[in-house]
Amino acid sequence: MIVKLEAYRIFNAVSRNKSFSKAAKELYMTQPAVSQTISKLEKELETLLFNRTPKGVTLTNEGELLHEYVNSALGILDAGEQKIAEFKNLQTGQLRIGVGDTISRHFLLPYLEAFHIRYPGIKLKVLNGTTSEILAFIKAGEADLGICNLPVEDVHLQVIPCKEVHDIFVCGQKYKNLTKKPISFDMLMKLPLIFLEKKANSRNYVERYLKEQGYAISPEFELGSHDLVLEFAKINLGIACVTKEFSIEYLERGILHEIELQQAIPKRSIGVVHLKTVPLSQATRKFIAIVDPAIIH
Repeated sequence: MIVKLEAYRIFNAVSRNKSFSKAAKELYMTQPAVSQTISKLEKELETLLFNRTPKGVTLTNEGELLHEYVNSALGILDAGEQKIAEFKNLQTGQLRIGVGDTISRHFLLPYLEAFHIRYPGIKLKVLNGTTSEILAFIKAGEADLGICNLPVEDVHLQVIPCKEVHDIFVCGQKYKNLTKKPISFDMLMKLPLIFLEKKANSRNYVERYLKEQGYAISPEFELGSHDLVLEFAKINLGIACVTKEFSIEYLERGILHEIELQQAIPKRSIGVVHLKTVPLSQATRKFIAIVDPAIIH
């Protein structure tokens, strides 16, 4: 088929130029090679495609019919090649990112903006979900990558930490006296606690750590968003477990106050996650490089 495709390209050039010699010049071929290709094509199709005259060539009725299809087919192929080139050059395409509300708002937005400015032809599709939902999106082929709370342990996924974060406890004005000196886990467990709901990876990380220290939490409130946790603490409904880096505005404005623990919760990371077995697209690689230039060289 590749040989015949080349023959059709030559046929199209002869049809357009109405001359074997002009077509040969356009295609950087010899005239005998062009004539031989057309003769072979006519033999294979068992029909005469051109009327040969001293002034050049004209299409026969059969040639006119074939030319309509060949010209259209070659146009479609050329358009396809152009789209491939655009895709490789990041002029078109789509990038699908799985991410949660909090990370999207407090971490991802500047990187989305930078990527869109550099590659405006790439459509961005953001799939919202918890960490477990994001991982399911990736495995199902619905997302090219995810940005979520770590740790994530899955043999099918490549996990790349890109930002360290700290889990802390905060309070409103009512409990501000607790900020005078570091408190113990024993004291913490006696306080009304506000946590994210159990399906949140960040909550699970803190809960596992406290369990390793011999403490089981029993929150007064379990909420669906980090912003709600902050707001509940703001109106003095309890002591909230939050991500420090995502609570800076509340802390700097004095709306909430950090309660220091005698034993700080170990830092963790936010990371980029993608399938190990699927090669990264150009768009995915470029986006990851924007999030952290050290990740992909």
